[in-house]
Amino acid sequence: MSVKRKKYSKQFKLDAIQMYETGEKSMAQVERELGITSGMLGKWREELQQAKAPSEAFPGNGNLPECEGRIRQLERENAQLRQEKEILKKVLGIYSKDAR
Repeated sequence: MSVKRKKYSKQFKLDAIQMYETGEKSMAQVERELGITSGMLGKWREELQQAKAPSEAFPGNGNLPECEGRIRQLERENAQLRQEKEILKKVLGIYSKDAR
């Protein structure tokens, strides 16, 4: 039996953080009011602070921040080019044996 995880929108997370930072309630009180798990608001605040820009925080649904996505894309291209280079080396070796 699988447990269904709740998904919160980026705007919900930003609003929750703002509610805590501008209000006079403790983090635990805000979490109880919003019905989120204990400690979740702290994790969201930390993720927002670690993001280079607020727009990069909370990419959601397994998506990577823009810069990390670009790095992964370049790494895949690099691996493909390395494979093509090895294939060309093998083909060159085969043709150079035939020429002798």
